[in-house]
Amino acid sequence: MRPVLLSFVICHLSFLFASAATPSPSPATPDLALQQQIPAVEALVHNAAKQYGVKAIIAAVNSGGQNIYTEAEGESMTGVPATVPMHFRNGAMAFTYMSTMLLELVDQKKVTLDTKLSQFFPDLPSADRITLKQLANMTSGYPDYVYQPELTHALSLDPFKQWSSDDLIRIGTSKPILFDPGTNFAYSHTNYVILGRVLEMLTGLPLATAMQKYIFGPMDLKQTQSIDTPEIPAPILHTFSAERRAELGVPASSILYEESTFWNPSWTTAEGAVQTTDINDLAKSIEAVGTGRLLSKESSAAQINPSLIGFGHPDPNCPACQQNTKERNYGLGVVILGSWITQTKNFAGCGATAGYLPSKKLTVAVVTTYSQSAFDEDGNYKNASDTIFGSIVNVLAPGSEK
Repeated sequence: MRPVLLSFVICHLSFLFASAATPSPSPATPDLALQQQIPAVEALVHNAAKQYGVKAIIAAVNSGGQNIYTEAEGESMTGVPATVPMHFRNGAMAFTYMSTMLLELVDQKKVTLDTKLSQFFPDLPSADRITLKQLANMTSGYPDYVYQPELTHALSLDPFKQWSSDDLIRIGTSKPILFDPGTNFAYSHTNYVILGRVLEMLTGLPLATAMQKYIFGPMDLKQTQSIDTPEIPAPILHTFSAERRAELGVPASSILYEESTFWNPSWTTAEGAVQTTDINDLAKSIEAVGTGRLLSKESSAAQINPSLIGFGHPDPNCPACQQNTKERNYGLGVVILGSWITQTKNFAGCGATAGYLPSKKLTVAVVTTYSQSAFDEDGNYKNASDTIFGSIVNVLAPGSEK
């Protein structure tokens, strides 16, 4: 099984840059013009199955902090309709939570972004040269354990295997550092597994407990929880996948479409940050980050401002290295697509994209599962939630990508 699209290169959208507006915690009245466009959004959601090979889709739109549209289409399983309350894994939204928690601790003067990793893990490679900020903005140089054969091969053979943070850190730091810290950009899950351990040391709490205290409670997330096992609370959005095809050598002439709902997600990030959620909490999460309501003005700006534009460069010895652009750049645990603050995920047959547009106080969240037709002969598939998110954005905020 190949870990699919859990990387910075995650969107097929083409948003152009506009600076994020000054965060504001105050609610606003829903935009009437947006509400008038909801029928067009409904049509997009209705057509998703035919157009994108989607088995199920759940979508939500918020305006001024208030929900103006939520809908589920398709089937969770054969004969079982998808419904809005269904739970799914939130993937890299956990990175957004961890960076937010780090910045809360910065605001509390418990640490700084320039604190060296060696203060917590002196034995990790280059720890005396790597800062917490470099972990959070993917400029540390640590290789990504996700693409190491030890993990990819094991996942394909046993997608139910339980992984620990120690396992993931060991794999991620077993290879030489990709570049001198702070000199390039490469998305790496290793950074956030390490950061998760640092947050436990800073808070004195298990990461799952710290998540409840610093994130879930303040964001008023009622349907989000950290679960380090394959468990998903009911009601469940079931997922199906063909992504093990290539690793297992299953020929294209043979059918491979298996339930992946309970594949173990422990490989995706730090223990205590593997989470389930629903569509409303997903939308509320990116909105809370976009408005900066948990953070000081300075810390919110550090998280969501496009400070890495122009930074980073391709390197033949570092396939993950790339330049941040105005259209797509990385903040601290968020992906900035033009004027949108976003986060996404796509693995085990489930994709999700959530974004917040500060200038319109507009939030869009989409989660998708896939029918058999979505997978190619090698088991690859595109994150349909990205594409559908972009289509909804073009209806509700035309021109916001320019």
